[in-house]
Amino acid sequence: MTHSAFETLADSLLATLEEALADHIDAELQGGILTVEGDAGTWIVNKHAPTRQIWLSSPVSGARHYAFDPDSGQWQDTRGGDGLLAVLTAEFGVALSWQAP
Repeated sequence: MTHSAFETLADSLLATLEEALADHIDAELQGGILTVEGDAGTWIVNKHAPTRQIWLSSPVSGARHYAFDPDSGQWQDTRGGDGLLAVLTAEFGVALSWQAP
């Protein structure tokens, strides 16, 4: 994946997450870093351009890395766990969806 394609996908994902979460929980996107404040603590979702991954730091599930899977069109755990949206949906109790632009 090119750097430009990664940036487009990652920015789209982060903006979609911020918009979807804003009605339910304190979420702020700034400089490619989404910070979400909740009862359990602080979640950080950010893009990591050198590895072309989305990184998650969660007070519930810990640290995870996600790479875009072109076959499914979703961000998948690099260690074989659930996809990013499934993890965040479970942790926030908010149904999240996103489609690659």
